[in-house]
Parts: sequence; C-alpha cells; structure tokens
Amino acid sequence: MNQRELGSSGVEVSEIGFGAWVVGTDWWGDRSREQAIDMLHHAVDRGITYFDTGDVYGHGDSEELVGDALGEYRDEVTVSTKVGYDFYNNPQAGHGELPKRLDPEWVQTALDRSLDRLDMEYVDHLMLHNANVDEVDEDVLETLDRLQESGRVDSVGWALGPSIGWLAEATKAVEEGFDAVQLVFNVFEQTPGRHTIDQIRELDAETSVIPRVPHSSGLLNEQVTPDTELGEGDHRSHRPQEWYETGWEKVDALRFLEAPDHAEGTRTMAQASLQWLLAHDEVASVTPTFRTTEDIDDWAAAPDTPALSDEEFERVEELYRDNFGVDRDDGMDALRSSVGGEDLRGTGKQSADD
Repeated sequence: MNQRELGSSGVEVSEIGFGAWVVGTDWWGDRSREQAIDMLHHAVDRGITYFDTGDVYGHGDSEELVGDALGEYRDEVTVSTKVGYDFYNNPQAGHGELPKRLDPEWVQTALDRSLDRLDMEYVDHLMLHNANVDEVDEDVLETLDRLQESGRVDSVGWALGPSIGWLAEATKAVEEGFDAVQLVFNVFEQTPGRHTIDQIRELDAETSVIPRVPHSSGLLNEQVTPDTELGEGDHRSHRPQEWYETGWEKVDALRFLEAPDHAEGTRTMAQASLQWLLAHDEVASVTPTFRTTEDIDDWAAAPDTPALSDEEFERVEELYRDNFGVDRDDGMDALRSSVGGEDLRGTGKQSADD
C-alpha cells in the first residue's frame, strides 16, 4: 500500500489506516479479544501500517489490544494515540462526553499511562483529543515540543470532534504547525475538511489531514439502509432519523461513482468514497470503521481501484453545492459547530445542510 507523510515529520502512514476505536469498545459491535487481535493482524497482512487509537477508547482497552497485537510488528507500523479525557476519575455515561484535561502535567501523565498500556517506548503520533481552541495554550504547545524532544513522541496532531470543536480549532492547529488534523470528512460532510484544507493552502502549511467517518456512518458503504435497525448500543444511533433518510437520497445521486465495468478495474461505492478523499493532496491517511475482516479486505484495496476522474470529481462538487438535490433538513445542525453555528456563517463552505 502507498505511504504518505504526516506533515513534514518524516512519519509515514498507509493511505488506509485502522481506526482502533472499533476495538476495545462495544459501540461498533461486540467482539472478543481474540477477534479484535485477529482483525488487527489481518489489517497488517493487507498492507495497513497506520493504527490510530486513544486512551479513552474502552478506558485503555483499545491501547492494550493494539499493543498486544502489534508488538511484534513495532518497527513496521505507525501507532497513534490520543490524550485529553479524564476517564480515570469519572465513569462513562453512555456515549456522553467525559470531563477533559489538557494541562501540561495531565498530557505528560496520560502519555506515560498510554505507553504503559501499549507496552511501547514511544508513539509515532500523539493527538490532543477533541481539545477546544482555548485549551491549547502556550504551556500545552511547549509540553508537546518537550515530548518530541524526549523521543517519546515523533509527531503531534489535533483530533477534532463534532459539537466539541471544528473550524477555530482546525485553524489554530494549522497556524501552530501541528503535523496533522483528524476530523470527520466525507463526501456528505465536507465543511471541516474543506475549511482545514483551505487554511493549509492559504498559509502554505505542511499540516496533513486524517479523515475519519469516511463512509458517513454507514451510508456510503451502504451498511445502513432503510431496512437497517440500529440497536441502542450502536454508536450511530445518535444520528437523527432525518439524517439517514436524506442520506439515502444522496447515495442514489452518487451511483455514477460505482464502476463495475470500469476499463481499469472495478470500484464499489465504499471504495469510491475513499478514493474521493485520497484525491486531496493534503490527506495523509483515511481511517474507516472496520467491523469485519471483509471490510478490511474491501477498503484496504481502495487505493488500487480506479481513481476518480476530473469529471467525476467535479460532478461530486456540483452535487455538494446543490445539497445532492435534497431540499429538506437532516436534523444535524446541533452537531456541526462548537459555537452554535456562528463559526459557519459567512465561510461559504457549508452546503444547504452542512
């Protein structure tokens, strides 16, 4: 699989990465420890070298699984983790957000605990998890510098979350020279990704983008259809029904991206969605939510499928500007911004419902 660099850090990542939030929690389906480790090994076998976890995923369980599974491949893989939540002193209430801590002492302590769980001496990439713009002050930035100088961290990033922080956070990450910004970015949900890429280009910065939720929570890989019943524990069930209903209409508008008879090979909707993201030079690695080894086989192969043509890319752009022909609300306004939508007004980057 092709590799891309995180910023100018020298840290390389596979174009398709493994989001290890899927292991260590039951938010994306139940699986045993053995099944989770098998999935991680299967990903390595399919050429995936970038593995993204976080200390809060399963309250450390995901990191332990990643460490157990990848220890033997340490020199062959790139491991990323995140810090910023105090789950040690606070119980998890469903899918609600835990209290955050991002002071220098906490960042250092949380990293030490993460390294212990991973059983590693360093991480290739450390991200601040859903940090608000005013939480990342000079003291925090200096702490990140010291961690890199110590050899315990090779590169640094900022993970952005819906309703927690989007545009102002992305701008500051680029301005401060973070190696990468991770955010929700897909054909349907483009605002934060477009804004971040615009900032990178305007400032001639070297920050990379790491898209997550590239299949828009099951729509673009068609794992969520009108017949799907999401259980209460499914992380995607927090999305309103209107969002899925409008999403299914948008998927139909993108059928031209499927290429079963393409001269250069076949391409599924799920693979085309990944190719659309990889067409952006600023994107380093795309981290879909793998639920099965079949998902890994399909999506790890996406970079080898036909790339989108200029005409196809422009057609997606035209559809996005017209909200894919859908003229009704998707019920997601409350999850689009950290400041009640004010940071979206006047940007010119949102579509009719984004």
